[in-house]
Order: sequence, then structure tokens, then C-alpha cells
Amino acid sequence: MSGALLQALRAQAGGLPRTYWVLWMGTLVNRLGAFVVPFLALYLTRERGYTVEHAGLIVSLHGAGVVLAGPLGGTLADRIGRRLTLAGGLWLGSVGMLFLGFSREPFWIAVAAFTLGVLGDLYRPAVSAAVADVVPPGDRTRAFGLLYWVINLGVAIAVPLAGWLTHFGYTLLFVADAITTFAYGCCIWLLLPETRPAGPARSTTTSPRAPLGELLAPYRDPVFLAFGLPIFVVALIFLQCHVALPMDLGQRGLTPAQYGTVLAVNGVLIVVLQPFTGRMLGGMRRAVALALAAALTGLGFGMHALSTSVPLAMLAVAVWTVGEILQAPVAPSVVADLAPPELRGGYQGAYYMMWGLASCAAPALGGQVLGRFGPTTLWLGCLVLGCAAGLWHLAIAGARRRRLDALRTVRPELSASAD
Repeated sequence: MSGALLQALRAQAGGLPRTYWVLWMGTLVNRLGAFVVPFLALYLTRERGYTVEHAGLIVSLHGAGVVLAGPLGGTLADRIGRRLTLAGGLWLGSVGMLFLGFSREPFWIAVAAFTLGVLGDLYRPAVSAAVADVVPPGDRTRAFGLLYWVINLGVAIAVPLAGWLTHFGYTLLFVADAITTFAYGCCIWLLLPETRPAGPARSTTTSPRAPLGELLAPYRDPVFLAFGLPIFVVALIFLQCHVALPMDLGQRGLTPAQYGTVLAVNGVLIVVLQPFTGRMLGGMRRAVALALAAALTGLGFGMHALSTSVPLAMLAVAVWTVGEILQAPVAPSVVADLAPPELRGGYQGAYYMMWGLASCAAPALGGQVLGRFGPTTLWLGCLVLGCAAGLWHLAIAGARRRRLDALRTVRPELSASAD
């Protein structure tokens, strides 16, 4: 088993450039301290006395900030560069975490949640754009897969650790998260060179209206928008784990520490399974992988209707984790292929905005459905939406395939991955 794992890791990790590994290591440092968002709903209800519905609205304000962070971070990455956007965004994000952690009045908690959403996610599009800059198209799915793997390695450690740290007060979570985020920014500033394409690759966007054109380009691309719709739906389902899932499991008698253990299944499975998925994904059409991911995500969350105990909750998490494993490496590589080189940040920002919109809508929607109609309605609704998103991925595959085939005639460096 260990030999097979080492061989798989060599196949996954070999040949990637040093700049990529700087991002990889910095991400590990950051995610080892990712304490705040997974426990934000529990913090609001147990420490601040909010109702489930009110907590959902506050977490939705955080999501509203993430909506703005995607296009803003992507545009900054294209205009001022990846390095400055990354480091500055991470440093500002650490300030935003402290702001929320030390806010006490409801008004300031709401303002801080929104501020953290904007500042805390400003760096994400720049990371994906930098990976697309330095990694050849044929290796991008593998590179995004490894980045996703290390994120979840950190989460697998951070979530149960955060559950344990709540015994010493929730403020400690905010301080520790801020420290690791600030440290990631320092790694970027000291070790990461600028990766933004220069010279002729940017000459096509130098008109006076270029900034607005760059910002709007992804939203004028029908193929990208068709791809983004099922991504948004799957994100809407997946992000129920931030509010509705802990609230439901809490109402069924699980403690914060038990919830941390249940959610840790997600990170542990990703760490164990991700090194073995590269070959499988390499032989699968990307549309099929995305469709299967959507269906499994819906099925896993649908199974939470039966999560009356810790083992059953862990089984449901395991199912939707497999869906996450299939989608996470594939989706950003599709975005990188659809984006012109000079607009990589903007397209990745638009992709993250889909997740931001879901971050905004999912907590409020999940909280309202859970509070008004009960958990069974919520989780079965997730099952239906996941299956619908999977069918949509299959329906739009032909249009995206024709677009990429046409792009390869003028951009032969594009990935040869089949859609």
C-alpha cells in the first residue's frame, strides 16, 4: 500500500515548477489554521446567542463579500500582478479575521462578516491564475488536484483541532487563523516571483475601455456562463456544510467536537484518495467527471436526511467528498482553458464569484428551509439539485468541446483533455 502511494505521489507531483511549490507550501501553512469559516455558524449561535435563521443571514453577509472578492481579486491579479494581489489580500484578510473575532455588537459583527468575505477571499483568483501561468496546460488538472489535496490536508488537521480549541474560547480560533493567513502572505512576498504574462500577450487589452472590458469578459462568454451555472448549483449544495449541516447535527445532539470529527472525514478521505485519482480523471471526459461529481454531491447531502448518528453522518460526508474529489481538480482547468492568457485572473475570479454567490445564498436559504420545513426537505432538495446539475453538465459538453477545438487552432498550447 505504501509503495503504491509513493508511486502515485511521484506521478502526481513530478515535473511541476518551483513557483508552483511556493504556492503549495504557503497554502498548507494557511489551511492548517483554517478555523473560522467552518465554525462561524456555531460561534454565532453558541457564543453570541443568534438564532439559526439570524446566523444564516450573517454567514450570508460573509458570502456577499466573497461575491465581490472573486471579480475584484481576479481583476487586480490581471492589472497589478499576482504577487501583490496575493500578499496584500492575505494580509488584509488576517486583519478582517481579527475584526470579526473582536466585534461584539450585532451591527459590527455583520459589518465584519462582510468585510472578511471580501478581504479573506481576495487572493484566491490570483492563486489559480498563477498556477495557470506557470504550469503547462497538460499538467494543470494534476496541479490543481495537488493544490486541492494540500488544502484538504490542512483542513483534515484544522477542523478537529478547531473543535478542540473551542473549549478555550472562540476568540482563539480567530487569532490563530489570522496568524497563519498573515504567514502565507509573507511566504508569497518573500518567495514568489511575478507570474503575470507580459509583452504581446497583454497588448490586446490596452484600449481606454480595457479595465471594464476585462472585468466583463467572462460574463459575456456564453460557454463560460453555461459552465458556471451547474458549478453554482453544486456550490449551493456543498456550502450547506457551513450552516445548515452543523445546525441540523447540533439539533440531533452532536457536540462541536463531534461535528469537527464528522467534517474531518472530508479532509481525511481527500488526503487518502486524491493521489490515486489522477489516472482515472486523465482517462475520463471532463464533462462526465463534472456530471458524476454533481450527482454524488447531491446524493451525499441527501443522505443527511438519515444522519441520526455520528457514523451515518460520516458516511454521508464520505459520499459527497467523492463528488468534491472529482470536481475540484477539473473545474479550474476548464476555466484556464476557456480564458485568454491576459484574462486568466478575471476568468478565475468569475469562477470564484460563482462560489461567492453560493456562499451568500446557501447559508440564508439553508437556514430558512431548515427552520421552516425541516431537515428532510432540505436534504432531499439537495439530492434533486445535484442530479439536475449533473444532467446540465452533460447537456452543455458539446458546445464547450466545439469552443475548445476552435481555440486549439490558434492556441495549440491548450490542454488536450477531452470534454
